[in-house]
Amino acid sequence: MRAPDPTPRSTPLAVALALAFAASALAGCATSSLDLAPPAADRPWQPQTDTAGNIVPGPPLHLADHATKHDAYTLPRSAALSSIEPAAPLDVNHAYTLPELIDMAESTNPFTRIAWNDARNAALAAGIARTAYLPQLTATAMGGYTAASGSTTTLLGTTSTSTDIHGTVSVLALQWLLFDFGGRRARVDAANQLSLAANIAFTAVHQQVIHDVSVAYYTYEAASARARTTQQALDNADGILAAARARLKQGVGTVVELAQANQNRAQANLAKVQADGLASDSYLNLVAALGISPLSKPTIAALPPRTLSPTMQRPVDEIVSDAIARRPDVQSAYALEQANQAKIRAAEAAFMPKVFLSASAAYGTGTTAITAIPPIGDQAATVNLNGSRRSGSIFLGVTIPLYDGGLRSAVLMQARNDADSATAKSTHTRDEAVRQIVSAQNALTTSLASNSAAKALLDATQTTYDAAFAAYRHGVGSITDALLAQNQLLAAQNAYADSYSAALSAAASLALATGEIGSAPPGADAAWQGD
Repeated sequence: MRAPDPTPRSTPLAVALALAFAASALAGCATSSLDLAPPAADRPWQPQTDTAGNIVPGPPLHLADHATKHDAYTLPRSAALSSIEPAAPLDVNHAYTLPELIDMAESTNPFTRIAWNDARNAALAAGIARTAYLPQLTATAMGGYTAASGSTTTLLGTTSTSTDIHGTVSVLALQWLLFDFGGRRARVDAANQLSLAANIAFTAVHQQVIHDVSVAYYTYEAASARARTTQQALDNADGILAAARARLKQGVGTVVELAQANQNRAQANLAKVQADGLASDSYLNLVAALGISPLSKPTIAALPPRTLSPTMQRPVDEIVSDAIARRPDVQSAYALEQANQAKIRAAEAAFMPKVFLSASAAYGTGTTAITAIPPIGDQAATVNLNGSRRSGSIFLGVTIPLYDGGLRSAVLMQARNDADSATAKSTHTRDEAVRQIVSAQNALTTSLASNSAAKALLDATQTTYDAAFAAYRHGVGSITDALLAQNQLLAAQNAYADSYSAALSAAASLALATGEIGSAPPGADAAWQGD
């Protein structure tokens, strides 16, 4: 009589059903994650939170059936995000000049640190590419234990078997690619060019920060000048109002004149309030350009008055060729173009054979058997170890790629397409650079002419106002002439302040466009000062 089999046997149908059930269970687990999403397109999402109020992953607090359109589309307060950056440690007794503000921005603006980290990562990538020239040495140690048992029933009886396999294997492997027809060299060249582009971008970020701080500073100076001129206009309006009251008291003025003077004073006060608001906004923009906390309150030193010299502008033909070779974006585009050319060479080298050296040493103990160790080079080296045994091997070989389903051809086509696009971008960058230089030069020319015209207008309107106000105060002029002269004087003062700031900003923009802007912005060193 045959003894019953102690080990139940699985039929193919049972295995198939088990696999189908497992697959359906996994599919259900995948789709159930939709519970993590908002319950409906027109219903608020109510997230789960921990005890501190921080949002945590998980299904919403209620489903679409319980959510209403009247629920608020607001998020709970996160305790982890409640802290804000403190105000920068500044000297409250020191007024910061423009060069000092630029130095502060280069140290605190987050974009400069990001650009620095990008440049460092690109340099590390170049170092990683160079490691392809070095051999790779790996050590592997493995230990294992296997136990198996079974029984066989025959006419002669039942036979039981039991097997224990155990042991350790230690492998030391060397990989060294000796020659690959320039593939590594091309990848190193590409990485070096990308590192160069990152360094150029680092310089470009600093130039942009200098420009942004300079323009924000000049804009703040113009807004501050407007605040001062509107205060002066308010003082003038008070003077005209006092004169109107005096004339009315003396019997030579009229009620209409007094009403006009009061209206003029109210308008001057409104202009003063608006100018103060613009000054506050420009101050905040300047603080933002520095990259420090908006809660910081640095004291800003006034820009010393100076005459803008016509020598600030040069013929555009004299600066274009030098500027094109100096601009960071043009140099960066050229570096990227060279990097893509190197990638083409690397892709072409993939079609060529490779010469490699590999070596391995292995030692096994016990009864464990191993037939393969980790691959060496492009070949999967095999070492047979049975029982306690040592082995060692050294190979000098050549690998020749024969067929890969068109992978290398596709990579080469991509590299050529990228190189063509890089060339087109480099050409466009040059053309755009010339356009920006010409535009910046035109803006500087126009702003200098506007400043000169505004200065002449300011001198004329100041004379007109002084005469009109004196005439009205002495009873020989009308209040209409005095009010008109005052408004024209305010407009001329604002125009002069704006044109002065615009000229300095245009000079900074031209310096940025030509790649000449550095630590000293235009208007802040003697080279840009007038006589």
